[in-house]
Parts: sequence; structure tokens; C-alpha cells
Amino acid sequence: MFYREAGDFKTSYEQDSQTFPIKFDRFRYYAVLAIAFLVVPFVINDYWANAILLPFLIYAIAAIGLNILVGYAGQVSLGTGGFMAVGAYACYKFMTMMPEVSMFVHVLLAGGMTAIVCVVFGLPSLRIKGFYLAVATLAAQFFLVWLFNRVPWFYNYSASGQISAPERDVFGILITGPNAPAWATYMFSLIFLTLCALVARNLTRGTIGRSWMAIRDMDIAAEIIGVNPLKAKLTAFAVSGFFIGISGALFFSVYLGAVEVGEAFGITKSFLVLFMVIIGGLGSIFGSFAGAAFLVLLPVVLKVVGVDVLGWPTDIVAHFQLVIVGALIIVFLIVEPHGLAQLWRVAKEKLRLWPFPH
Repeated sequence: MFYREAGDFKTSYEQDSQTFPIKFDRFRYYAVLAIAFLVVPFVINDYWANAILLPFLIYAIAAIGLNILVGYAGQVSLGTGGFMAVGAYACYKFMTMMPEVSMFVHVLLAGGMTAIVCVVFGLPSLRIKGFYLAVATLAAQFFLVWLFNRVPWFYNYSASGQISAPERDVFGILITGPNAPAWATYMFSLIFLTLCALVARNLTRGTIGRSWMAIRDMDIAAEIIGVNPLKAKLTAFAVSGFFIGISGALFFSVYLGAVEVGEAFGITKSFLVLFMVIIGGLGSIFGSFAGAAFLVLLPVVLKVVGVDVLGWPTDIVAHFQLVIVGALIIVFLIVEPHGLAQLWRVAKEKLRLWPFPH
């Protein structure tokens, strides 16, 4: 009975248009933030950080970026892996060229470089859309992987062709390298995820977000009513690229530490982030979190249940994971196109009315 709006009066326009209009939602949001910042760092260990928490935080940033482009602006993209590679290699070059600069600045600069690259590859969206735009971004994926493989300057002429993150600290605490503590890498990634989610939420609720959605729903009608398609599409690519670049920089420097572009940022990475957006829910910031959490936890749960409990071979469990993800994508696209976010929204609406039927 505590999930109610009775007595929760709005006395200003700001209160009426706030992100969480129900008081319980606001308290739950603050409670989650308090647990994430004040409790988890004291109980985290290396397994929880490397197997669950760090992948979730980093993939959530990438999913938010892709959701802005696909879910809010309606521009299809299959080049997420390549754009994450831009962020990773840009971060690596900044770390080696400017070792005295803060790691926060390196990650932000990597996001800015990725935004510029995304805008360049987003220029075809002014002329083409749908399947043709998907092919154009897919070409960007293969081109960027080829570029980072073939130009030795990007990996500082290393004989192995890999890039390795040097040790860097923030306020005297290591956050990159093999000796970085789990809680420090977790907090560093959590700060970026929180900031990205807040920025994305406010952008999608403002004038820019409304122009993205107008272009998504019907670009011709949007242009007639005064929406500039050039500005709307390119800003969507820029903001999406900025978030994806940040996720790529964190994926390389904080999570993996050393990457080879073909293995870490191949086409499978692009599809993985796209599946997170589809399962979580297109056009929803919460859906990006839900999709990332689901696809990060699914392999862990299947391993525990299939391998440890049931004793199945590891390869069978890995193939079973692909079957589950494929089946869920088909089900969500047919039954509930808005994904897990819509299911959560419906559940909240029922809680607001419970125990009454309508």
C-alpha cells in the first residue's frame, strides 16, 4: 500500500515534470545509489568485479549510447564494436602521450574522439536510412578494425599488435594495471555510468531528445514542423559516440588491461550491445541497464546451473546461451517490442492500482 500517489501533491511545474514523480521511486533511486557507492565498494572482491560488476557498468554505458542512436533517434547502427575500439585506442594514445594528465581526462577525451568519428560515419544518415544505413555502419565496423590492425602507430609499433594499459592512479589510488584494487576500478566505472545516465536522461527529456524522437517517428513530418534533420541526426551520432567511446576506453584500460582489436572489438561486440538494447527496451534508459544486466548475468547463471549443478559440458552450456538469447530477441520483437523496460513499467502501473483491478 506504500506505492501510492495519494498525498504526493505537485505544487510547481518542475515537480510535475520530474523524472520520478512518485515519492517511492525517488527513495528507491537514492537507496540504489547509496548502496552502489557506500556499500558495494566495501564488500566487492576480484571475482564479483571482473565477472559481473565491471562488465555490467561498462556495457550499460555502451547500451545507453546505442539506445540514444537506435531507440531515440531511429538510426540503425551495427558499428558499436568499431566505435568502442576508437575509444580504447584513443585512450591508449592519450595515456602514453600525456601520462601526467588525469585518467578522467583521458577517458573523456577518448569519448570526444569517438564522437567525432561517429559523426563522420553518420553523415550517410542524411541521405540513407534503414537497411542501407545499417550496411554503412557495418562497413565502419570492419574498416575501423582493419585500420587499427594495419597502422602500427595506433599500437605504438608493438611487435604483438596489442595495446596494454600502463598503470595510472587517481588521487594516489591505482585504477589501471594488474595491481589496481577491485573497489577502485568499480568506483571509477560507476562514476562514469552515473554521470552518463544522468546526462542521457536529461538530454532525452529536453529539446534535443524531442527532436530525436520526431526524426525517429517520421522524419519528413519532423522537418515540416521545423526540426533540423542535419542537427538532430548528427547530434544523435555524436552523443551516442561519446558514450560508446567512454565505454570502450573503460573496457580497455580498467577491465581488460590489454586488448587485440579483432578479438575484443569484433562484430560480435556490436551485436552483443545491440541485443542488450533490444532485450532491455528501445527508447528507454532503464532498458539499457536491464539489457546489460541480463546479458552479463546470463552466462554466469548458466555456468552455475548447467556446469556446476547439472554437470553439463561447457560447450553445450555456451551454445545453450546463444539459443536463449536468440529466442528472447524473437519473443521480444514479436510480443513486447519495448523489452524488459515495458514489463517493468506495466508492473509498476499494477502496483499503483493494487489491490484494485483498474
